[in-house]
Amino acid sequence: MGLMGIVPAGTVANVSWWLPPLVAFAISFFTAMGGVSGAFLLLPFQVSVLGFTSPAVSSTNQLYNVVAIPGGVWRYIREGRMVWALAWVIVIGTLPGVLAGSYIRVRYLPDPGTFKVFAGLVLLYIGGRMAWDLLAGGGMSRKARAAEDGFLSRARARRDAGGGEARPDLPCIRVRRFGLLSTAYEFNGEVFDFSTPGVLTLSLLAGVVAGTYGIGGGAIMAPFLVSVFGLPVYTVAGPALLGTFVASGASVVFYQAMAPLFPGLAVSPDWHLGALFGLGGLAGIYCGARLQKYVPARAIKWFLCLVALLLAVKYLGVLPHSGG
Repeated sequence: MGLMGIVPAGTVANVSWWLPPLVAFAISFFTAMGGVSGAFLLLPFQVSVLGFTSPAVSSTNQLYNVVAIPGGVWRYIREGRMVWALAWVIVIGTLPGVLAGSYIRVRYLPDPGTFKVFAGLVLLYIGGRMAWDLLAGGGMSRKARAAEDGFLSRARARRDAGGGEARPDLPCIRVRRFGLLSTAYEFNGEVFDFSTPGVLTLSLLAGVVAGTYGIGGGAIMAPFLVSVFGLPVYTVAGPALLGTFVASGASVVFYQAMAPLFPGLAVSPDWHLGALFGLGGLAGIYCGARLQKYVPARAIKWFLCLVALLLAVKYLGVLPHSGG
């Protein structure tokens, strides 16, 4: 049974009500393990399958983030794996960048064909960054790898022993230093530090690209934090999702406020479609966050890498004037 009017006029008139939440669940279950909401893969589905190509697809994607992410964030907080210092740096940097990117999308990239090329380049970067991390090390330190392997072994051993929900023997995050120049935290007996201005600058630039594409920034931030800054993926996922949630909420409000300024263009999010995607994503992200500690980080990265590269190849093969 189809649901009429779930996407704007001129795109797809019918889509079964169960399809958006099912697709969102399948995508977000795996991507949440890497600190990514799945919006960077959900947008290609909307563009290529649903034919949703107006700027409203970006704002709808941001709405998906707002509905879907809270369950995963709560799970990481509950397990003591939210690096609050890193999360606040990401939020402060990403927020203005996403708002700037949202304006760029509406003002300079309303054409579907041009936007597809931009989306292909973003996906190519994300997939390429992950491939470099997997094949050449990509800056992953031995310390981070040892901490990840140690945490994975302890989590699995505890599960096999019937440890339940309590986690007295699993490492929690302890922030050692939070300053203007550098920040440090402890995880699984190892101390990791990063440049506060460096992550702040990266967050700002990632926010601009993410806002233009229609994601919250986690898909860009997470690979960089792991490969360039050498942080364990088990500690990056929570902060990346929280930053995506805050930035996406601001972006949805901003898109809605811009809508009257562009009367001939679909800018506001499709609330029904975004909510359906979000409900599926809410369940998927929560489940992915809960099971992340049992899944090898390398397997998570390979999945995201291959999907992103395949989509990039598809989009960059479309001529800007095709519009389809």
